[in-house]
Amino acid sequence: MVKPDTHALAAVRRLQQIEQARSARLDALRDEPAVTLDGTLITLQANVGLASDTAGAQASGATGVGLYRSEFASMMCESFPSEDEQVVAYRQVLQSIAPAPVTMRTLDVGSVKSLPYFPVKEDNPAPGWRGIRMTLDHPALLSTQMRAMLRASVDLGNLRLLLPTVSSVDEVDHAREILERAMVEMRQESREVARPELGVMLEVPAALYQIEALAKRCDFFSLGTNDLTQYLLAVDRNNARVASRHDSSHPAVLRALRFAVKECQRLNKPVSVCGDMAGEPVAAALLVAMGVRFLSMAPPNLPPVKAAIRSMALAGAVEQLGQILQLETAAAVRAHVSTVAADRADPRG
Repeated sequence: MVKPDTHALAAVRRLQQIEQARSARLDALRDEPAVTLDGTLITLQANVGLASDTAGAQASGATGVGLYRSEFASMMCESFPSEDEQVVAYRQVLQSIAPAPVTMRTLDVGSVKSLPYFPVKEDNPAPGWRGIRMTLDHPALLSTQMRAMLRASVDLGNLRLLLPTVSSVDEVDHAREILERAMVEMRQESREVARPELGVMLEVPAALYQIEALAKRCDFFSLGTNDLTQYLLAVDRNNARVASRHDSSHPAVLRALRFAVKECQRLNKPVSVCGDMAGEPVAAALLVAMGVRFLSMAPPNLPPVKAAIRSMALAGAVEQLGQILQLETAAAVRAHVSTVAADRADPRG
């Protein structure tokens, strides 16, 4: 082992001190609101997959769970969990976060998220049999899951339901019918259950052009930027040959997001973002400039995103967004964003 010289050790210690100071600054923001310099409040929530994740969500300062991936609990089992088993898993999450809201996405398996006891073999799984398509083909699964979620929310009232991979209003109509039957069954069983808000994931491009029709059938929307980028760019992000082309800085992706947010605003429907973009400080700032007021991300990403929001002026971000939306390549977008970030970091600026 080579013994480091004095200068190298000093440099390492200096980097450690800088990182410790940065962590301390971020930790100090835990209980502070995510509010821009000009007073716009942004709600920051956490993405979780298991009940054990909720402690990290709370420690990060999250004000609720914006995405609970219900399939993770199913992946831990050797067969489809029973209704009672699901109630236990969901109740732990809802109870640990209450009274803050928990948005529970119905089963989203397929593509790379498979269940060992329910193998699905497809030549091209990314746009295949997954999410709401799979559960509507097996309505008993969706019914059992919705019943379990409703039962788990008794006396808590903080449950919100979210439908994944929606591409048509028919899918939402069928899911609503299953939910309505489950609500009737709850009353027949003398269970006091509050009707949960129902949301639709905007991650299939077709859904973006049906927002007005979908808005008549749901209470809120959630933008899944990972899959939306994948489908817009015809890039399977799990295919090594093309994964590098999966780029949320692509002008088409940014314009599609802006279009979706404007449609939701026009229809007075809340819209959140729960994809990777929400957890990247620069991308989160762009989303806020577009009009997004709810962001959900992995808990470790929440403090730096909050810091970025608290250091930005919304008016200036909106002006920058206008310039960015005129750019023609992803490289140009990244260059512009880097220049703006450098100017903000320059103490002479």
